[in-house]
Amino acid sequence: MKLGVHVGYWGLGLTKDEQLEIVQAAESLGYDSVWTAEAYGSDAVSPAAWILAQTTKIEVGTAIMQMPGRTPAMTAMTAMTLFALSRGRFVLGLGPSGPQVVEGWHGVPYDKTLTWTREYVQVVRKAIERKEPLSFQGEKIQIPYTGPGSTGQGKPLKSILHGNPVLPIYVGALAPKAQVQAGELCDGLLLTTFNPDDCKYVLGNLEEGFKKAPVQRGWDNYDIAVTVSVVIDDDLERARVPLKQQLGFYIGGMGSKKQNFYKDFLSRSGFEGECEKIQNLWFAGDKAGAIAAVPNEMIDAIYLIGSKDRIKDRYQRWKESKVGTFILGSMDLDVMRFMAEIHAG
Repeated sequence: MKLGVHVGYWGLGLTKDEQLEIVQAAESLGYDSVWTAEAYGSDAVSPAAWILAQTTKIEVGTAIMQMPGRTPAMTAMTAMTLFALSRGRFVLGLGPSGPQVVEGWHGVPYDKTLTWTREYVQVVRKAIERKEPLSFQGEKIQIPYTGPGSTGQGKPLKSILHGNPVLPIYVGALAPKAQVQAGELCDGLLLTTFNPDDCKYVLGNLEEGFKKAPVQRGWDNYDIAVTVSVVIDDDLERARVPLKQQLGFYIGGMGSKKQNFYKDFLSRSGFEGECEKIQNLWFAGDKAGAIAAVPNEMIDAIYLIGSKDRIKDRYQRWKESKVGTFILGSMDLDVMRFMAEIHAG
């Protein structure tokens, strides 16, 4: 298992110099990767380019680049350029994001996300592989475009830059069909939560996708990359407080009663009854009750908290799982040093 660190949104809470210090510390400590993010502020690409320019060994990935913010051809151009400039240290992480951001920020409809993701990844791969001029006629994506408003002058083009087809493509996916598709089309799966003690749900979805893949896929060449919060504190109850607040919001308020990917994912990861209770309390207006209803067992399953000895002991669960990249969800330098130490040990 490799070790990464998530630097999140650029400039949020930390200065660029402070975040750069974290990145360079990660490289010196032997971390394998650094991951950037975007929502509706800083983008994920500019910090990735900045980090690559300030480092020499560590890989840099996007978790995630929002599909609605860029055409697939633009994403392919960006990925090929960063991969070439960094001599192969860039990892392309993609995702459709969510309806609030897609419609509320990017101003495009959030629909048919499975079809959208499939077509998007296929176009990115075709552009990078450069076997022939880019042409794609799908349900969501048409290249060349010939629809309403077209001049009729578009023609298939081949990238001027010779991309490297080994450039890895990851996708963020929590829903079952999306994970099957991730196993079929991509080199890795990005997750924000994962229970290494109850993960047959995820592994089964990916294995179903492996069977459909156009190339040989299996656990020897596929990566599950999970962001995991780590809190070092001898007081377990105190350590759990911010994480319960986070999960209470994710399960109760991230989405509608009908569609909440976080709730559904954690329900399938061993906490169905607990998730139902949390969501019901949240929608009843009892947010404090929803947060309090997050069980200690859920916190312990998907995060690492407690004393250094406790974290070191429980980290073995992750090392023995199918997770290929453990992405530290903390930018505390002391936590980073400790995780590098126990990872090496």
